[in-house]
Amino acid sequence: MNKNEKVDAFLTMKAHPMTPYINEIREIILDVSPKVTEDIKWNSPTFIYKGNIASFFMNAKKFVSLMFHKGAFLDDPTGLLQGEGKEGRVAHFENSEDILAKKSALQDIIRSWINLQDE
Repeated sequence: MNKNEKVDAFLTMKAHPMTPYINEIREIILDVSPKVTEDIKWNSPTFIYKGNIASFFMNAKKFVSLMFHKGAFLDDPTGLLQGEGKEGRVAHFENSEDILAKKSALQDIIRSWINLQDE
């Protein structure tokens, strides 16, 4: 897993109320492939593979909001990604149970990004 110490330090400093859930999602995404890395961009933890995959929206305090920068181009048969924007889509996670219920869909979306970038 490609956990980045800068992201750990950022989350510790930020003391965000959803940090435990953010960390659960980080582990799910980073476990999909060693190709996926993370860093801090736009004052937010961001997942990267041949471009920016997704960033947490740190202003949300009652749920975890994960914005997929090019989500409109990803295969999402489960409907995890929401929104009508030209490119971006958002996934929301309420708690550990919700994260677990959406885990497979989230992993598939990350795989979809990797496949799209490797074509």
